[in-house]
This record gives sequence, structure tokens and C-alpha cells, in this order.
Amino acid sequence: MDIRQLRYFVTVAQEGNFTRAAERLHIAQPPLSRQIQQIEERVGATLIDRSAKPLRLTPIGHLVYDQAISILARMADMDAMIAKAVVSQQRRFAIGFVASTIYSRLPAIIRAYREAMPSVDLSLIQGGTLSQIAALKDGRIDVGFGRIRFEDDAVARVVLREEPLIVALPATDPLTAGGGVSLASLATDPLILYPNAPRPSYADQVVGHFRDLGVTPVIAHEVSELQIAIGLVAAGEGVCIVPASVRRLRVDGVRYRPLVEPVASPIIMSFRKDDRSPELVAMAAVIRERYGAWDYPIPDAILRMTGGGEEA
Repeated sequence: MDIRQLRYFVTVAQEGNFTRAAERLHIAQPPLSRQIQQIEERVGATLIDRSAKPLRLTPIGHLVYDQAISILARMADMDAMIAKAVVSQQRRFAIGFVASTIYSRLPAIIRAYREAMPSVDLSLIQGGTLSQIAALKDGRIDVGFGRIRFEDDAVARVVLREEPLIVALPATDPLTAGGGVSLASLATDPLILYPNAPRPSYADQVVGHFRDLGVTPVIAHEVSELQIAIGLVAAGEGVCIVPASVRRLRVDGVRYRPLVEPVASPIIMSFRKDDRSPELVAMAAVIRERYGAWDYPIPDAILRMTGGGEEA
């Protein structure tokens, strides 16, 4: 007897009817009847009293039924254990990211990583830079992409590049008619900042750029997300300083202009200092390959991680 035949026999015994059993098993009744007959021939005894309504098991039928139930349960347990073992052996890699990096090159890097490491179970978790630090130390993520410089003995960070900042203006703002806009010329414009928490954050970087010029910005709104900030710009509530890649976010009523000052926001990759996993090295290799294709300078730390530079 094979497992399929045992499953057929148990279903007939539980239903007490060949027709209902066949429907439950999604097969025709005649093949089901033949399978039960084959079992009886192999056993050498009748297992089902077909004259009874509903069908009843014979004494030998009860014995076979009890053993079949036990065998099927053990098979189910084995299937579950094997599935669990397969999952436990599958390599996993969790990426943390801040929202603004989605508008830069991160999606292309993630696609390239999936192609390079198809056997890795990849997960994405949005979160601020500070929350990424905690997640790295707790093992909830394996690499983070953020914008805030920080120091932590357990976390290594690599500045991948400095992304220029631009200004998002309401379409009706007179400054949209010109070319570059100076931060100083925005001193009296209502400023929309994001994110409002946790701090320090990208919002503090923006305020710092104004203060470096001796300018105190007029903060009109502090919101939680980039998309909300851009929506408020579209509503004419103020201006917003954003990374240059955000210009890909097309919103009616919003115009983007470059800034005269060479101000930028870093894109920083963070990971555990003791991590030398193949998955992390593969991420560094993908970044190296993609940055080369985009003519971006490749950070020395990425070269070292991928065997293309001096040892640290």
C-alpha cells in the first residue's frame, strides 16, 4: 500500500460513503472503489462492509484504519519537520532604508542584488537611521541605508556618496522662473521639514545648512514623511529642501530647482562591524558594480569589502 491508498481508505472510512469520499478527494468514484479493492486484495480481507448504510468498517478494517491514521500523522510530522529544516537553512538578508533613498538608486541596487543572490530570502524594512542602529544590533536587519552620521562601536558605516540637495517650490512661486535658488533667498519663505521624529534627523541637516550661512529659516511645518511634505508644497504651504533624486516624485503644483550652494546629504550604508557574511559582501559587490556603471566614485571601504583595495 502506498500513502495515497491509505489516504483514500481513511477518507472513505470517515465519510461512510464512496460518493462523498470521491468528492472530497476530487476524483471519480470508480477509480476510488478500485483503489479500496486493491488494498483489500493486498491485505487479504474485506475492510469495508458495503451492505451497511452508511458504510461500516470490518474488524480488520478498524485495525487498518488505526494504523493508517498513525502513518499519515507521522508523514505529516515529517513533512513539517523537513519544511522547517529547509526554511532554517535558507539564507536571509534584511535591508533597512529611509524613505528618501527609494527615489535614489536603492531600488536598482535591490533588483541587482536579487538577481545576484536568488537563493537569499530578502526583506525590506523602512525606518529612520537611528532605528536602523538598534535593528542592526538586535539582528532585525543586516544592512541599513540612511542619511545621518553617527558613532556606535558596534556599527560600521560607509558614506556611499553625497547627494546634492534641491528645493521643492509651489508652482506659483516666482523663484520657479529662474535657475538656481540660494538658501539665503529662502530665508523668509515658510519652510516645511521632515521627518519630525526621531531626532536628530535629515530635518536637522537641512536646518544646519541654513545656519551655516548665518540664516535662521522660518519653519512653518514639521511632518512625518517626505510625501506629506511634498503635498504641502503643492498646497502652497511653503518650500521644502529635498535630495535631488526626489525630483522623480512628480506632483502637480510642485516645481524643483537646484540650489546655488553646494549643499548635500550623505547616503550612508551601515552594518555590524563583525559581519563578514557572504550576503553582506554580495551587497557591497552589487554597489561596486552599479556605481561603476553609473560613473559614481566607489568608496574605498566598498573596494576593501569586495577585495579591490587594501585591507582595513
